[in-house]
Formats: sequence, C-alpha cells, structure tokens
Amino acid sequence: MGLLSGKVVVITGSSRGLGLAIAQAATAEGASVLVSSRTPDAVEAAVTSLRAAGREARGFACDVSDLDQVKALADFAVATYGRFDVWINNAGYAPPYGPTAHVPPEHFQRAVQTNVIGTYNGSIVALRTFLPEARGKLINILGRGADGRPAPMQNGYAATKAWEGSFSKALADEYKDSGVGIFAINPGMMRTDFLTDLTVVSGYEKRLGVMPTIIRMWAAPPEAPARRVIWLASPATDGKTGLVLNEMGPAQMLGGVLREGFRRLTRRPAPPLDMKIAIIPAALSLPGRRDPPAES
Repeated sequence: MGLLSGKVVVITGSSRGLGLAIAQAATAEGASVLVSSRTPDAVEAAVTSLRAAGREARGFACDVSDLDQVKALADFAVATYGRFDVWINNAGYAPPYGPTAHVPPEHFQRAVQTNVIGTYNGSIVALRTFLPEARGKLINILGRGADGRPAPMQNGYAATKAWEGSFSKALADEYKDSGVGIFAINPGMMRTDFLTDLTVVSGYEKRLGVMPTIIRMWAAPPEAPARRVIWLASPATDGKTGLVLNEMGPAQMLGGVLREGFRRLTRRPAPPLDMKIAIIPAALSLPGRRDPPAES
C-alpha cells in the first residue's frame, strides 16, 4: 500500500518539470492522477508516459487563468473518479530575465494571469468542493520571491510568488478549523527546463553567464521536492494546516558552495549542462544606447 493509495490528485501544470515529477511520485504511491496543462499534446504525452509505467492517470487540457476551464477540470475529475482528494496548484510562468520596464508588458501580464489568477482560481474551485465535506488538501507551489525579498531582473515572477505566499497563508488561517488542509511549498531551484530554457531581454544576456555555476551549486532534481509534496498530501499531515515548507535553506546553499569549491580545487571538469537562451528585444531603449530614427 502506498502513501496515497485510493486518493485522487489533481495537478495543474503537470505535463513536464516539477508537475510531472509530482504526478510520477503520486501515482507511484498509489494515487490516481489528473494531469493538466494548457497544451493538449503535452497532456497526452505525459499521460501516455505514466500509463506506460503502469500508473493510473488521465489528462485534461486547462488554462488556469480561465475560471470556467478550472471548474471544468474539477468537474472532469469528479466525473472520472467520483471525487478528488488533493488539489495542487503548480502551473507557473516566469517572464523574461531583465529590468521590469524593459520587459514587454504582455509577459508580466501572463505571469499575473498564470501565477496569481491561476492560483486563485484553482484554490477557490478546490475549496468549494472540500469545505462542504470538511476534507481534502490544497497545496500551492511557491517560488523565488515567496519570502517577500525582492528579486531584481525577475521582478514579475518574484512579485507574483510573494502574492502566492501571502494568499496561501491567509487561506490557511481563514479555514484553519474547516477540516481542510491548506499548505504551500517553495521547492527551491530545480534542474528543469524552467531553469535551463531561459528568455532574456536583449542587452542583459551576459548577466546569465553565471547561471551554469548557480545551477551546479543549488539546483536539485525535481524528484526531491516532489517527494515533499507527496508528504504534504499524505496522511502524515492529516488534521494539520498552514504548513509552509522551504526546500532551499542555508545548509543546502552552503553545501552547494562547498561542492563547487571542491570541484574547482581538484580541477575536475564541470558536468555538461544543456542551456538554451532566447533573446527578445527590449521594450525600452537600453541605458547609453540611442536607437536609430525610424524610417519614413
């Protein structure tokens, strides 16, 4: 018997990265999982991979910024499995790296729609199912900025995660005696394409030259935080609420620095890292640069 035997778990943004790792871990512990993301082909591929491993999974394409689609996701879970027991808001979007005014506004707006509105939509849909039954677990996935500290060049992402952190804590306090467990977890840096496939504003790409070193020091495989999410969803947290986990603490940061320092001291080659960096035009002229006049 697994930790989640007989449970039904809904995970947004679960066709790849951390979301898929959570789906894999949940099904390995006996859960039935509903995989979801905006892209139908990606959802189908994720479900196929899970079923090929003998796991129980279904898929449903859903844009979390659209409340009607999120309601349809919940309805599909109930129609398919009769209920759902755990709802995980994992879908997220990070705008291009660069100073705020230089990032095209549509990227900031997409971050708000996905990270803020998406988390709100998923939370209220899940709670409106869980609260009347005094059961269920809601888990929100946080990220850099959730502790309230600013993150220059990543302002659009960090600000939305600060909102998610505050929102999740307030929900837990509002419904602390409801029988519903409301949790959040900051998984820290992970070796997924969320970190290795980056978009940057033109003129700021050189600042990303340090990223391979940062990834080597501090990025963990997504399977590690996925296991912590499963713990939150498991009977270990029954009767509890309001837990906020942070997977990147001082010990992990120091350990990463020491490992990288030892590697350099012993002159061992750095492990290969496949990074992709796309460059987009800045929405504002860069300091010290004068754009040519427009052709008439």
